Amino acid sequence: MNSVSPTSVQYLSQDELRHSEGRQLFNPRVSSQGRGYPGFFLGGGAARSQQSEPDEVDKIKSKFLSTWNNVKYGWMVKTKTNFSKLSPVHLFGHTYHLERDEDVESFQKDFASRIWLTYRRDFQQLEGTMWTTDCGWGCMLRSGQMLLAQGLIVHFLGKDWIWPDALLTTSLAAMEPMKSSHLPCPSTASLHQAPPIPTDRSRGPWELWAPQHTCSPDELEKERYHRKIVSWFADRPQAPFGIHHLVNMGHTSGKKAGDWYGPSVAAHIIRKAVDCCPEAGNLVVYVSQDCTVYKGDVANLANKSEGITAWDPGAEWKAVIILVPMRLGGDAFNPAYMDCVKELLKLEFCIGIIGGKPRHSLYFIGYQDDALLYLDPHYCQPFVDTTKENFPLESFHCNSPRKTAFTKVDPSCTIGFYARHRTEFEDLCLHLTQVLNSTAKEKYPMFSVVEGCTQEYGLEEFCARFSQQTVQVEQSSRRGRAKKPSAEDFVVL
Repeated sequence: MNSVSPTSVQYLSQDELRHSEGRQLFNPRVSSQGRGYPGFFLGGGAARSQQSEPDEVDKIKSKFLSTWNNVKYGWMVKTKTNFSKLSPVHLFGHTYHLERDEDVESFQKDFASRIWLTYRRDFQQLEGTMWTTDCGWGCMLRSGQMLLAQGLIVHFLGKDWIWPDALLTTSLAAMEPMKSSHLPCPSTASLHQAPPIPTDRSRGPWELWAPQHTCSPDELEKERYHRKIVSWFADRPQAPFGIHHLVNMGHTSGKKAGDWYGPSVAAHIIRKAVDCCPEAGNLVVYVSQDCTVYKGDVANLANKSEGITAWDPGAEWKAVIILVPMRLGGDAFNPAYMDCVKELLKLEFCIGIIGGKPRHSLYFIGYQDDALLYLDPHYCQPFVDTTKENFPLESFHCNSPRKTAFTKVDPSCTIGFYARHRTEFEDLCLHLTQVLNSTAKEKYPMFSVVEGCTQEYGLEEFCARFSQQTVQVEQSSRRGRAKKPSAEDFVVL
C-alpha cells in the first residue's frame, strides 16, 4: 500500500515467515502477517501493477467462469437457522432476549435493516477485462462493502436507525432463511400513506412489508440518505464504493478482477476508496499496522484543523472508521480468542468483522452463544440500476439470519469500529483496552491500543519488543508434517 510502518513484520526474513506457516500460533501480533497476501506484504505482486487488455484465452476463461458461477450462486438453499430463546442475541451493541416477543420483532427489524451486498451479474464490463460479474471471486470485496456500508449508516443515520420497510412478522420457531422478498418496494413518495399490513400470514416468515404509519419529514430525509448510501455501492464505474472502483483501487496491491482478496487487502482498499470519495464527507478510515492502533496516528488523521495539535481540546475532529487486520491462529481459529471477539462485537462502536469460513468470505455482525451471526454475499443477483428514481431496495436487504460456529471460521479477519468525534474515540480506546486486557490469554491480546505514533517506534524498539514475545505453539499428536496452508486458501469462490 502507500507506506509500511517501521514496526512492520517486513523485517522478518522469508525463512522466518515460512517457519511460522502451518502452526497454531498463540500470539496474533506475530501470526497475523505470517501468511501475507500477494501484493500487500513484502512488496509482492508488483508485476501486476500494470493492467493489460485480456487475450483470447482470458476472454474465454472469464466467460466460462462467469457462466458457471452465475448458475452456481444464482439460487439459495432454504436451510433452517435455529435460535435459542434461552440465550440473548447480540447485534451491533444491541442485546435481544428472544423469550420476549417485542425483542424478537426488534431483532428481526434490526437485522433486516442492515445493507446486504452480494454477487451481481450483468453489470458494465470491468475495465480491461471481460468480467460482467464478480460472482465466484468478489466475496471479500462484498463483505468489505457491507462493513463500510454499516459505518456509513451509523455516520449519516445513527446507531439506532431502523429501515421503516423492515417491519417483519414471524415467530422465531419458524425462522428460516429464504430469498429476499420480491414484493415491490414502495417509493419514497408513497411513504406518506403506506398500505396496510397484509393479514395473510401464509406466505412464510420474514416478509418485508411497508410500515403502517405516516412518515415524518425526518424519516423521509433518512430514507433519502438510505437510498443515497445504497447507490454509492452500485455496480457501475461512477459509484465511489462500487465493485468497479474497488477493483481499480486494488491494482496498486497487485490485484485485478478475478483475483481473490484477503481481509487485510480489503481493509486498505476501503481506506483508499473513502479517501477518494468527497461524498463520504466528514469521515476518514484508519488501518492499523501489526495489530496495533496508534492513538496519535488516529488523532493526526482525524484532526481537521491545520496547525493545531490533534489532542488540543479545541481541535475539530472528523469521524473515523478504525480497521484492525489480524490473524487469530494458524490453520484454524484459536478458541482462546472467542471471548474477546464476543466482547468486541458487543461494543456499540463495533461495525462488524470481515472474515469467513475457509474458501468462503462472510460479514459477521453479532453472535448467540458460540455461534457468529453473519450476512452472506454468496448469492448472485441481477444488476440494479440505482440511477433510476425509487429503484427497488429489497435486494439490498436480507431477511435470512444465519449462524456459524466460531470453530469453523478462518483465522484471518479484519474488525471495524466507528467513532464520531474525539470524545467518542477516547471512550472507544478505554473500552478496547478493558476488553483486550480482561480477555487476553497468556498476556497476548488480539491487538493493542497504544499512545503515540507509528514513527515513534523505530526498528530497534520493534526488534526488542519482538524478541521478548514468546510464540506458543500448540503440540499436535498428528504424525508427519502438516500441509502448509496457502495465502490464497482464504477467499476462494
